[in-house]
Amino acid sequence: MKIINGSVFLEDGKFDEVDVVCKDGLISAIGQDIASSNDTEIFNASDCYVIPGLCDIHLHGCMSFDACDGTKEALAAMAKYEASVGVTSILPTTMTYPEETLTTIAKAVSDYRKYDNHTEGFATIHGINMEGPFISPEKKGAQNPKYIQNPDYDMFHRINVASGNSVRLCDIAPETDGAMEFIDKAKDETRISLAHTTADYDTCKEAFRRGAKHLTHLFNAMPAFTHRAPGPIGAAAENENVTPELICDGVHVYPAAVNMMYKVFGADRLIMISDSMRATGLPDGEYELGGQPVIVKGRRATLHDGTLAGSATNLFDCMMTAVKEMNIPLADAILCASRNPAKAIGVYDTVGSITIGKQADFVIINKSDLSIKKVIVRGKYVNS
Repeated sequence: MKIINGSVFLEDGKFDEVDVVCKDGLISAIGQDIASSNDTEIFNASDCYVIPGLCDIHLHGCMSFDACDGTKEALAAMAKYEASVGVTSILPTTMTYPEETLTTIAKAVSDYRKYDNHTEGFATIHGINMEGPFISPEKKGAQNPKYIQNPDYDMFHRINVASGNSVRLCDIAPETDGAMEFIDKAKDETRISLAHTTADYDTCKEAFRRGAKHLTHLFNAMPAFTHRAPGPIGAAAENENVTPELICDGVHVYPAAVNMMYKVFGADRLIMISDSMRATGLPDGEYELGGQPVIVKGRRATLHDGTLAGSATNLFDCMMTAVKEMNIPLADAILCASRNPAKAIGVYDTVGSITIGKQADFVIINKSDLSIKKVIVRGKYVNS
């Protein structure tokens, strides 16, 4: 395949009028007037931007399926839908459940990655984001309090082994008993994220010093930033090794606050996520998340008591919301939804940018309204 006449978003974070050639699912050449064989399929991207496939490292489900279903069917449905909306790399995210359930999910992901991870037109599953159960009951959000427990490295390790050593993110509340020791043991096995926490600035600073490097859904399920108590946000902001997630659906975080965090953390660190639940891609109604009923109306998903419960929006729509409603430049928004998450979970060597040798994943969007014109995964059209 050869993509011609498009404005291509390259690894340096800038657009350039170049052609891109793909072979055997990989990007084989980038430049002007590139020769290709006569049988090469040509896609004319005139009046379009060509950007890398997006990478969502925090999503629970979509199209009535959830990662916690623990089945090949659920994972395949998620991978198919996400590819259709330009999200070509995903990290299915678990909820707070007992070890037996989490192990079942881990095994399902391991099996999928072995046998089904290159299905034509489907997003690539890179592993697991383990959001529970090592969190604070006081900041549980939509997590099920029945299964919350203190950090347990041995339990985590067993689940990680069951996943094929693919738990790429693991959340903890650093103020809980055993959290610091957990960081000491697990920091070289996974990327540790602070989440669903009541921790103050000093506790978070110590957690980052010990090796935690991520902050889950900034502002949500954590103490607020104030001038006398900067909390997790303040501790993350001053540590350049820490990557913060932001849900840019226009519901979880006020647009001005998103723009402020973009200015604080910059386009090199900020990571956009969807935190999508199984209602994503479906009409308004009542659904389920982590064993609890959720009501979805528009972009908003809540428990019966009004607690926000993930989002009903995919990452591409979140990225467009950031551009159109939150004053984040398109180029920087692309970095926050492709390069940065891929780097955070250790897969930037294969995805996350348009670079020779990487997976041929592209989203081709119309310049006029930034709508998707075509998605390409591993050099093949999606929904063609």
